[in-house]
Amino acid sequence: MNLNTIFTSPLEQFQVLPIFSFHFGFVDLSLTNETIILLLIAFLSSLFFFGLTKENDSSFFIIPNRWQAVLEIIYKMILSLVTENIKDKKSQYFFPLVFSIFILLLSLNLIGLIPYSFTLTSHLIVTLSLSLALFIGINIICIRTHGMHFFSLFLPSGTSVVLAFLLVPIELISYIFKPISLSIRLFANMMAGHTLLKVIAGFAFTLMGKSGILFLLHYVPLLILIPLFGLELGVALIQSFVFSILICIYLNDSINLH
Repeated sequence: MNLNTIFTSPLEQFQVLPIFSFHFGFVDLSLTNETIILLLIAFLSSLFFFGLTKENDSSFFIIPNRWQAVLEIIYKMILSLVTENIKDKKSQYFFPLVFSIFILLLSLNLIGLIPYSFTLTSHLIVTLSLSLALFIGINIICIRTHGMHFFSLFLPSGTSVVLAFLLVPIELISYIFKPISLSIRLFANMMAGHTLLKVIAGFAFTLMGKSGILFLLHYVPLLILIPLFGLELGVALIQSFVFSILICIYLNDSINLH
């Protein structure tokens, strides 16, 4: 890996690289840059949440500091999201799940914006695994709540027998593709944005190696990077919010069958 490749290859940032290789039989237990990011997020999340509490008291400060104010804003936003989209008196039972998903995705997206870090949500296997795990859990909740009435999801009420043969396959296919579309949406947005940032940064770096007027032109892509980075910050927040709100909608559909 040479210096030129580091600055010009837009896809190298998505490579999973082993930091410490270790194999136990046929099992690969190597420490990779992906694992380090997960451990870093777990550590920073612990500092963020537990650092808000007093040493001898588990309650928050009466006069909130800056970090506590940020956490309370996120708390109220997700609580409102859950109560408005899950029409059930026990909707708050799902608040810890949705809140954890939002914080996890937001942390992954924001850390991925740090230069030379690693963006886990730009890998389809990560987003698809998370989506499938949540999708299976939602189906288990639906089956435990409604039993065999779960299959009414694929047959809208009032449908004639003739239309049922057409609508049931369509509803089944659209239902199966929910976790796939959920994962692809997050993966595609994060990968496209990070690739664009790296392409423009690589273009600016290439111009810096030239002379004359081409050297002066490298300021143009550098100036473009500033608003584009701000846009990526917005995308990181929006995609975390969209993923969370869709999970709430899927939970509501599984609890309140038509």
